[in-house]
Amino acid sequence: MTTHIFPAWLKNIAWAAFVWNLLGVIAFIMQMLMTPDMISKLPAEQQAAYSNTPLWFIFAFAIAVFGGTLGSLLLVFKKALARSVFALSTAAIFVQQFYNFIIINSIELLGASAVFMPLLVIIIALLLLVISHKAIKKGWLK
Repeated sequence: MTTHIFPAWLKNIAWAAFVWNLLGVIAFIMQMLMTPDMISKLPAEQQAAYSNTPLWFIFAFAIAVFGGTLGSLLLVFKKALARSVFALSTAAIFVQQFYNFIIINSIELLGASAVFMPLLVIIIALLLLVISHKAIKKGWLK
């Protein structure tokens, strides 16, 4: 019988992904806790974006960050379910970015700098999905 040893580098990536996704959870909570007074201090265009956020976007944001966090923990604990959870989280990220880039046009709203973080989020989500898929194929996740 062949033993499939979970590599140390993958454990390090899993913990780093967990911390990264916790930062997403914090960002989600901070956005949900924005009071009308806090929103009123933003530029008018941003006020409209924050005040008129649809419920489906909030759900997508929550699924993206909490899914990514759960997927990272599943990866830490060597569970194959991580791949499915990362896939759901990644899909939610694309829904979220559709809202940001197509519906509210965040580039026009916030400038070109609004592109960097969403692209980084997408790249990291896709990498975690690919890594979890390969880890299953190699027998590192059960």
